[in-house]
This record gives sequence, structure tokens and C-alpha cells, in this order.
Amino acid sequence: MLKKILKWLGIAIAGIIGLLLLAALGIYMVSNSKINTTYDITVEAIAIPTDSAAVARGAHIAQTRVCYDCHGPDLAGQVFMDAPPMGTIYASNLTSGNGGIGGQYSDTDWVRAIRHGVGADHKALFNMPSEAFWSLSDADLGALIAFLKQLPPVDNPHPAPEYGPVSRGLIALTGAFFSAAHIDHDAPRMQEVEAAATPEFGAYLAQLCAACHQADFSGGTHHGPPDWPNTANITPDPEYGIGKWSEADFFRAMREGKRPDGPDIHPEAMPRTIGNMTDDELKAIWLYLQTVPPVASKGKE
Repeated sequence: MLKKILKWLGIAIAGIIGLLLLAALGIYMVSNSKINTTYDITVEAIAIPTDSAAVARGAHIAQTRVCYDCHGPDLAGQVFMDAPPMGTIYASNLTSGNGGIGGQYSDTDWVRAIRHGVGADHKALFNMPSEAFWSLSDADLGALIAFLKQLPPVDNPHPAPEYGPVSRGLIALTGAFFSAAHIDHDAPRMQEVEAAATPEFGAYLAQLCAACHQADFSGGTHHGPPDWPNTANITPDPEYGIGKWSEADFFRAMREGKRPDGPDIHPEAMPRTIGNMTDDELKAIWLYLQTVPPVASKGKE
């Protein structure tokens, strides 16, 4: 009797192991397919200025759109993710130095990468937050590219990415990390508006916020490593959002990571570089957020 039980137990264990191996193989194959999917994107022709004012504007955009948070203090790339279950991923070297893309990218390549999340090889760029750049006007995108093209060369080659089982599972099951797979590449962009402390300009700037806090700014989504909190509700709801905040509270949250009604804001999930926006830019976002419909829900902290 015992021998029979052990026999069936062995068969069951072998079957489970076999199913797990098949699942792992399936995840590997599907994730590999998504990693290597190519995108035939119609890239808009953008005028790239060369004047110092435009380059300065581009530098400001890079400072406030978290380019430095991922690509490092000199934009020469750095380790973006290094955890065995997730893998080891490097943010690209954006300069023209050894290992950098700056000397290889054409203007069209830059537009495709920033606005569409697709590299020069037509494959999706890992964790390139193009949702936050899609709404950039042609003038602002041109200024950003102008700034990137004049970066000092830094030699900093990176090895190819190594995807771990967790990241492969997320890629296979959800298409995570590849904004190119989720963006509507033909969607119309907002009309360009005057840069001023107005709700209209705030609506333009707040598209950066929507990339993480959702289109209705209600939060509740997760971006980044497992220890990061879900994004917050930043609608004017008085209970779940920022309806009880003052303008000064909002400025302090953006620049110091301090909120009036809870723990400090996670410094990586909500990068402090966004606080480099000008007073007029932050005020414009604040004024715009006061106009969005309040949503009575809150993401987990």
C-alpha cells in the first residue's frame, strides 16, 4: 500500500514539475517575443533648434521630466534595476561617448525613442516612460533633443539587459515595462499653450503627472520595484486626494517631499527633480488640479 502511495506521489510531483517547466518555458518564449517585437512607427518631422535659449529650455525639461533620475547625473546611463528576480537592467548612455547612443541617433531616432518609446532598432525601449513625453509639444521636444545632442561625451558602455523570471513574467502576462505597447501612437496631442501660471498651461504640464497617477489623477497604480508605494490620488477630493491641501502644501510636497497629512513622499517613486519646475509651472499644475473632478478612492501606501 505504501509503495503504491509513494508511486502516485512521485507521479504527481513529476507532473507538477513538468507543468512548472512548461509554464516557465512559455513565459520565456512569450516574453522573448514581446522583447523582440518591432514597431513600424510613423515618426513626425520635428525641427531641432540650435540656439542657446532652446538648449537651456531643453536642459530644464530634462531636469524636470526625470531624465537624470534614470540615466544618471551626467546622463551617461547607470544601473536601473539590479535584483535577481527582476534581472539587471541599465538605463542607456545618452551621450556620444563610448557605449552611448548620442553619436548614433539621428533626429528621427530621438523623436521615435522619446515620444514613442521605440529605439533605433524599432524595438520597444525597456521602461522608457514615453507616456510622460508623448504630450510634449514639438517645440519642447525639439528643445529637449537639442540639449541631448550637445551633451559632453562620456565613455560608459553597458552590458546587455538580463531579464529575471519576475520581469519576464510581468512582460509576458501584462506587457509591463514597454510603453510602446500601450501608447496610442496616432493620438492627437494638446494644442501648444502659453507658458504662464494658468490652468491651461497646467493641463499641458500635468500630462507628466498622468503618466503615473492615471488619466483622472486618482492614483492607485504601481510603478517600479515592489517596495515602492502605489501612486497617490492627487484630485481635489478632501478625504482621499489633496482637497485639504493649500498651494503652499503642494509646493512643499513637490520640492521637499513633505506632505501635510502623512509620511514623506517616496523620493524615488516621486522624484525630487520634478521640484525643479519654476514657481509658475508648479502653480499652473496646482491651479489645473483644482479643476479636475474629485475621485473618492486611494491607492495603497
